[in-house]
Amino acid sequence: MAAAPVIPPPEAAPLSEPARVINTFIAPRKTFTDLKRSASWWLPFLLGAIVNVLFIYTVDHKVGFRQVVENQLRIQPKQEARLESLPKDQQETTMQAQTKFWRGFSYAGPIVGLLFYLIIASVLFGTFKFAANADMKFKTMYALVVYAWLPQIFVALLAALSLLAGVNREGFMIQSPAATSLGALIDPTSSPVLFALLSSVDLFTFWSLALMAIGATCVSKVKRGTAFAIVFGWFAFWVLVKIGGAALNS
Repeated sequence: MAAAPVIPPPEAAPLSEPARVINTFIAPRKTFTDLKRSASWWLPFLLGAIVNVLFIYTVDHKVGFRQVVENQLRIQPKQEARLESLPKDQQETTMQAQTKFWRGFSYAGPIVGLLFYLIIASVLFGTFKFAANADMKFKTMYALVVYAWLPQIFVALLAALSLLAGVNREGFMIQSPAATSLGALIDPTSSPVLFALLSSVDLFTFWSLALMAIGATCVSKVKRGTAFAIVFGWFAFWVLVKIGGAALNS
């Protein structure tokens, strides 16, 4: 008697761009698996760009970039001391230049974001390829990073809402704009090094990192434990760099 033919399982239906975005939050494996079919990332990038510009506009009008720069100087005592050692006219010129630079840099956030994604994707791609022998394409890893960064939209929205509600301008820190990290529990000026550490312990950052690790297992044959070790290992290295920078400027 002839054996019954083996019927391969049906392939998953292709996802639309909106479906990919939605599934990133509720069923991330579907989104990341679909990236192997198409590594398109225009919609999550567009959503992030729109929210970023709205957030920066709110910062500009509710805090002001002059105040943003002054707040940053308070957690960088050495730079603040260098500024105060200058003659008054040079102090003002320097402050105006820094304010103009950070305002322009912040509004250019979507363009800067493309480079940011490129750096992360390059580091992760190289590590997965050479340390874990992962079978993946760079364009897929780039799209994965863009999608995995989607939770950061909520941070920008929460920060914008808190500014509209009247948060203290003098206490606003643009690198930790919303109370989603342990950095919100301390005064940044009291211990810049501790603030650098605690502000890294952020709910939405961990969410994005977990998505990157899950995504890596979906687009390659890397084991979940290995993927999480690589992603969170690089994040730990970045936190050490932040802490070192804070220590040097304290």
